[in-house]
Amino acid sequence: MSGPMQRSSQPQFITSVERNNQSNGPGTPLIDSIDVDQIVIPEKNSWKNLFSYIGPGFLVSIAYIDPGNFETDLQAGAQYKYELLWIILIASCAALIIQSLAARLGVVTGKHLAEHCRAEYPKATNFILWILAELAVVACDIPEVIGTAFALNMLFKIPVWCGVLITGLSTLMLLFLQQYGVRKLEFLIAFLVSLIATCFLVELGYSKPNSSEVVRGLFVPELKGNGATGLAISLLGAMVMPHNLFLHSALVLSRKVPRSVHGIKEACRFYMIESAFALTIAFLINISIISVSGAVCGSDNLNPEDQMNCSDLDLNKASFLLKNVLGNWSSKLFAVALLASGQSSTITGTYAGQYVMQGFLDLRMTPWLRNLLTRSLAILPSLIVSIIGGSSAAGKLIIIASMILSFELPFALVPLLKFTSSRTKMGQHTNSKFISVITWGIGSFIVVINTYFLITSFVKLLLHSGLSTVSQVFSGIFGFLGMLIYMAAILYLVFRKNKTATLPLLESDSTVRITGCDTSAEGEGSLGHLPREDISSMQLPQQRTASDLD
Repeated sequence: MSGPMQRSSQPQFITSVERNNQSNGPGTPLIDSIDVDQIVIPEKNSWKNLFSYIGPGFLVSIAYIDPGNFETDLQAGAQYKYELLWIILIASCAALIIQSLAARLGVVTGKHLAEHCRAEYPKATNFILWILAELAVVACDIPEVIGTAFALNMLFKIPVWCGVLITGLSTLMLLFLQQYGVRKLEFLIAFLVSLIATCFLVELGYSKPNSSEVVRGLFVPELKGNGATGLAISLLGAMVMPHNLFLHSALVLSRKVPRSVHGIKEACRFYMIESAFALTIAFLINISIISVSGAVCGSDNLNPEDQMNCSDLDLNKASFLLKNVLGNWSSKLFAVALLASGQSSTITGTYAGQYVMQGFLDLRMTPWLRNLLTRSLAILPSLIVSIIGGSSAAGKLIIIASMILSFELPFALVPLLKFTSSRTKMGQHTNSKFISVITWGIGSFIVVINTYFLITSFVKLLLHSGLSTVSQVFSGIFGFLGMLIYMAAILYLVFRKNKTATLPLLESDSTVRITGCDTSAEGEGSLGHLPREDISSMQLPQQRTASDLD
């Protein structure tokens, strides 16, 4: 390692040890990190503490209202009016439960999900999970790139392919705000979420959807017509994103939580409340988008051009549709919301990628370099598709990216459920039986619906491919072999027993001591030497002597 850690022989990191002065081992979390940039939660029991916890939920909620959600919501409303609203309701409830588990994992153990995966799984498994997580980050970044490019086209008439290139640098300007601290960035994201909500609530008021049909769509499950299942999977993939689980479990480390049983329970409860508030806003935004799209495309006075736009609606066509039906101001309002969504999403996506890389590989990159790498991987397919196929093809790429996220979700969700259900990792803070049943049911539902869609889509592709019988047979063999590998990988994660113990550390069980930064003696998978990094890019603890801690 280079930099200050190599030049200094002074101890820099804080771990915890038992009262008999024996180390807790490599599983010891860095919950007692001394860092002036961390937000310290008071020991006293008060509802005022809730305000100290507000922030991470809003950063996480951005992933639920990114351009990928805009695209799938618009298509759901245009093609099926309000019939798929129940998917948003179920996905939002599932998202709240799952995100609360991610937050609890970070609060209780002091390590985020990617670090737990590195400590728990063999090198080969860990590497595969890292690749899948990185693909999820890139798949999430593709809609953000295209969505921002569409917004620039609507506002300034910039060609989509030029907008794709511009988005590669635009987020770096917003990342500059990180130097002002985590709270400033959290306030910025909260403002952008409020801006998006305001834009679509205004659109909702002017489009005037049928309230009884909206309520029916929310509470009466239906999947009618060809393509409804695929669009439902896209909605699910756009709502519950795998990279968000890594992100949320890391963002909670920006708060220095009291290390008592009561302190941990209070932190988990307040994070649940904060996440519920932020995700409720995201839920209302998604409902508004589908309702506006359904009301506009379900109107009886559409001209033939608008009817064609509704039949194959994407982000770019939506602006022209809203302009023709509701007026020019509606198109501009939509563009502003889309731009705010794309830019805020890229900030959180950049940090999710940073935590994934740091957690799985113990490799850190500066945020601007990480952003440039991830954005380059997302720009390449987006640029090619937008140049060759135009805005319509770019819109279809967003749907494909959302479906990829849905297929990859079990590889982040299953480890999270396994870790938060393990007493050797969570102690008395493990999931209750009720929560375990609900969350494993959610995971099973996702796997079943993905498998169903894979089988039906693959069979249709073979039957209409025009290939010879022999080619169809070989293609079918390879296709179903890939499906078996997918299912086998999920079953491996489900039934593999946890082998690494990382019990939660309480103040009553430990004292604080300083250790050096030489980690060569630690066992494989050790995480005790990692500094806590969060959204504010907190500096490493300053050199301190033991007397400074008294």
